[in-house]
Amino acid sequence: MSKANLLERRRVVSALLAGRKETIVVGGLGASTYDIAAAGDHDRNFYLWGAMGGAVMIGLGVALAQPKLPVVVITGDGEMLMGMGSLATVGLQQPANFTIIVLDNEVYGETGGQASHTAGTVDLVGVAGACGIADARTLSTMAEIESFTAAMQDVSSGPRFASIKIDSANLERVLASRDGSFIVTRIRGALGYGPI
Repeated sequence: MSKANLLERRRVVSALLAGRKETIVVGGLGASTYDIAAAGDHDRNFYLWGAMGGAVMIGLGVALAQPKLPVVVITGDGEMLMGMGSLATVGLQQPANFTIIVLDNEVYGETGGQASHTAGTVDLVGVAGACGIADARTLSTMAEIESFTAAMQDVSSGPRFASIKIDSANLERVLASRDGSFIVTRIRGALGYGPI
Protein backbone atom coordinates (compact mmCIF):
# COMPACT_ATOMS: atom_id res chain seq x y z
CA MET A 1 0.00 0.00 0.00
CA SER A 2 1.23 3.47 -0.80
CA LYS A 3 2.56 5.35 2.22
CA ALA A 4 0.28 8.24 1.15
CA ASN A 5 -2.78 6.03 1.76
CA LEU A 6 -1.93 5.10 5.34
CA LEU A 7 -4.37 6.28 7.99
CA GLU A 8 -3.45 8.12 11.19
CA ARG A 9 -3.56 5.54 14.00
CA ARG A 10 -4.97 7.78 16.74
CA ARG A 11 -7.66 9.14 14.45
CA VAL A 12 -8.64 5.58 13.53
CA VAL A 13 -8.90 4.41 17.14
CA SER A 14 -10.81 7.52 18.21
CA ALA A 15 -13.33 6.91 15.41
CA LEU A 16 -13.67 3.22 16.33
CA LEU A 17 -14.40 4.04 19.97
CA ALA A 18 -16.48 7.19 19.51
CA GLY A 19 -19.84 5.42 19.93
CA ARG A 20 -18.70 2.50 22.04
CA LYS A 21 -21.62 2.47 24.52
CA GLU A 22 -21.19 -0.69 26.67
CA THR A 23 -18.41 -2.20 24.58
CA ILE A 24 -15.57 -3.97 26.36
CA VAL A 25 -12.25 -3.13 24.69
CA VAL A 26 -9.12 -5.26 25.05
CA GLY A 27 -5.93 -3.52 23.96
CA GLY A 28 -2.97 -5.45 22.62
CA LEU A 29 0.58 -4.86 23.78
CA GLY A 30 2.20 -1.54 22.96
CA ALA A 31 0.97 1.24 20.71
CA SER A 32 -2.60 -0.03 20.36
CA THR A 33 -3.01 0.22 24.14
CA TYR A 34 -1.59 3.76 24.07
CA ASP A 35 -4.03 4.62 21.26
CA ILE A 36 -7.01 3.27 23.24
CA ALA A 37 -5.95 5.28 26.30
CA ALA A 38 -5.50 8.38 24.13
CA ALA A 39 -9.09 7.98 22.90
CA GLY A 40 -10.20 8.21 26.53
CA ASP A 41 -9.71 5.98 29.53
CA HIS A 42 -12.82 3.94 30.28
CA ASP A 43 -13.77 1.47 32.99
CA ARG A 44 -14.40 -1.17 30.29
CA ASN A 45 -10.91 -0.88 28.82
CA PHE A 46 -8.72 -3.90 29.53
CA TYR A 47 -5.12 -2.92 28.89
CA LEU A 48 -2.49 -5.61 28.38
CA TRP A 49 1.02 -4.84 29.52
CA GLY A 50 3.60 -7.46 28.61
CA ALA A 51 1.16 -10.10 27.34
CA MET A 52 2.23 -10.16 23.69
CA GLY A 53 0.19 -12.56 21.60
CA GLY A 54 -2.60 -12.88 24.16
CA ALA A 55 -5.05 -10.11 23.25
CA VAL A 56 -7.35 -12.17 21.03
CA MET A 57 -7.53 -15.09 23.46
CA ILE A 58 -8.29 -12.78 26.39
CA GLY A 59 -10.92 -11.00 24.29
CA LEU A 60 -12.40 -14.35 23.27
CA GLY A 61 -12.71 -15.41 26.90
CA VAL A 62 -14.47 -12.16 27.76
CA ALA A 63 -16.78 -12.48 24.73
CA LEU A 64 -17.77 -16.02 25.70
CA ALA A 65 -18.38 -14.95 29.31
CA GLN A 66 -20.38 -11.83 28.30
CA PRO A 67 -22.37 -12.88 25.18
CA LYS A 68 -24.82 -9.96 25.44
CA LEU A 69 -22.08 -7.31 25.32
CA PRO A 70 -19.93 -6.31 22.35
CA VAL A 71 -16.26 -7.19 22.88
CA VAL A 72 -13.57 -5.61 20.71
CA VAL A 73 -9.86 -6.38 20.58
CA ILE A 74 -7.67 -3.64 19.12
CA THR A 75 -4.13 -4.84 18.55
CA GLY A 76 -1.18 -4.48 16.22
CA ASP A 77 0.16 -6.65 13.44
CA GLY A 78 3.17 -7.83 15.48
CA GLU A 79 1.01 -8.91 18.40
CA MET A 80 -1.48 -10.60 16.05
CA LEU A 81 1.30 -12.46 14.25
CA MET A 82 2.55 -13.81 17.58
CA GLY A 83 -0.94 -15.04 18.50
CA MET A 84 -2.09 -16.04 15.01
CA GLY A 85 -3.27 -19.46 16.20
CA SER A 86 -5.93 -17.70 18.27
CA LEU A 87 -7.82 -16.94 15.05
CA ALA A 88 -8.43 -20.68 14.60
CA THR A 89 -9.99 -20.87 18.06
CA VAL A 90 -12.19 -17.84 17.34
CA GLY A 91 -13.25 -19.49 14.08
CA LEU A 92 -14.15 -22.65 15.96
CA GLN A 93 -16.02 -20.90 18.80
CA GLN A 94 -17.85 -18.36 16.58
CA PRO A 95 -18.62 -15.74 19.28
CA ALA A 96 -21.31 -13.53 17.73
CA ASN A 97 -20.39 -10.52 19.90
CA PHE A 98 -16.68 -10.46 19.07
CA THR A 99 -14.65 -8.12 16.85
CA ILE A 100 -10.89 -8.20 16.23
CA ILE A 101 -9.22 -5.10 14.79
CA VAL A 102 -5.59 -5.13 13.71
CA LEU A 103 -3.80 -1.82 13.35
CA ASP A 104 -1.25 -2.83 10.73
CA ASN A 105 1.73 -0.54 10.29
CA GLU A 106 3.86 -3.39 8.90
CA VAL A 107 6.53 -2.95 11.59
CA TYR A 108 7.37 -4.20 15.06
CA GLY A 109 7.05 -0.78 16.67
CA GLU A 110 7.91 -1.84 20.22
CA THR A 111 11.27 -3.35 19.29
CA GLY A 112 12.71 -0.78 16.92
CA GLY A 113 10.59 -0.66 13.78
CA GLN A 114 11.77 -3.80 12.04
CA ALA A 115 9.54 -4.87 9.12
CA SER A 116 6.84 -7.31 10.18
CA HIS A 117 5.64 -10.23 8.05
CA THR A 118 2.66 -8.19 6.87
CA ALA A 119 5.11 -5.97 4.98
CA GLY A 120 5.88 -9.09 2.94
CA THR A 121 3.63 -11.98 2.08
CA VAL A 122 1.39 -12.48 5.13
CA ASP A 123 -2.28 -11.60 4.62
CA LEU A 124 -3.97 -11.51 8.04
CA VAL A 125 -7.43 -11.02 6.49
CA GLY A 126 -6.87 -14.17 4.43
CA VAL A 127 -5.69 -16.07 7.52
CA ALA A 128 -8.75 -14.96 9.51
CA GLY A 129 -11.06 -16.06 6.69
CA ALA A 130 -9.29 -19.41 6.36
CA CYS A 131 -9.76 -19.92 10.11
CA GLY A 132 -13.54 -19.63 9.76
CA ILE A 133 -14.11 -15.93 10.46
CA ALA A 134 -16.51 -15.21 7.61
CA ASP A 135 -16.56 -11.44 8.11
CA ALA A 136 -12.87 -10.70 7.52
CA ARG A 137 -12.03 -7.50 5.71
CA THR A 138 -9.60 -4.67 5.15
CA LEU A 139 -10.74 -1.16 6.04
CA SER A 140 -8.96 1.51 3.98
CA THR A 141 -10.84 4.77 4.51
CA MET A 142 -12.23 6.70 7.45
CA ALA A 143 -15.70 6.34 5.93
CA GLU A 144 -15.33 2.53 6.01
CA ILE A 145 -14.11 2.69 9.60
CA GLU A 146 -17.00 4.89 10.71
CA SER A 147 -19.46 2.51 9.03
CA PHE A 148 -17.79 -0.50 10.68
CA THR A 149 -18.37 0.91 14.17
CA ALA A 150 -22.08 0.04 13.90
CA ALA A 151 -21.21 -3.60 13.13
CA MET A 152 -19.00 -3.69 16.22
CA GLN A 153 -22.09 -3.03 18.37
CA ASP A 154 -24.00 -5.99 16.88
CA VAL A 155 -23.84 -8.97 19.25
CA SER A 156 -25.54 -11.37 16.85
CA SER A 157 -23.52 -11.43 13.61
CA GLY A 158 -19.86 -11.95 14.58
CA PRO A 159 -17.14 -12.80 14.81
CA ARG A 160 -15.62 -10.03 12.74
CA PHE A 161 -12.02 -9.32 11.76
CA ALA A 162 -10.72 -6.08 10.28
CA SER A 163 -7.23 -5.05 9.27
CA ILE A 164 -6.49 -1.35 8.95
CA LYS A 165 -3.26 -0.10 7.36
CA ILE A 166 -2.01 2.74 9.53
CA ASP A 167 1.02 4.98 9.63
CA SER A 168 4.01 4.02 11.74
CA ALA A 169 4.33 7.36 13.50
CA ASN A 170 6.09 7.11 16.85
CA LEU A 171 3.60 9.05 18.95
CA GLU A 172 3.76 10.11 22.57
CA ARG A 173 2.77 7.24 24.83
CA VAL A 174 -0.50 7.78 26.65
CA LEU A 175 -0.22 5.54 29.67
CA ALA A 176 -3.25 4.24 31.49
CA SER A 177 -2.84 2.35 34.74
CA ARG A 178 -0.30 -0.46 34.63
CA ASP A 179 -1.60 -1.93 37.88
CA GLY A 180 -3.05 -5.30 36.87
CA SER A 181 -5.12 -5.64 40.05
CA PHE A 182 -6.67 -2.21 39.48
CA ILE A 183 -7.48 -2.97 35.82
CA VAL A 184 -9.12 -6.31 36.66
CA THR A 185 -11.03 -4.92 39.64
CA ARG A 186 -12.24 -1.92 37.65
CA ILE A 187 -13.58 -3.95 34.72
CA ARG A 188 -15.18 -6.49 37.07
CA GLY A 189 -16.96 -3.62 38.83
CA ALA A 190 -18.11 -2.16 35.50
CA LEU A 191 -19.62 -5.56 34.63
CA GLY A 192 -21.39 -5.92 37.98
CA TYR A 193 -19.03 -8.41 39.59
CA GLY A 194 -17.66 -7.99 43.09
CA PRO A 195 -13.97 -7.94 43.98
CA ILE A 196 -11.89 -11.03 43.44
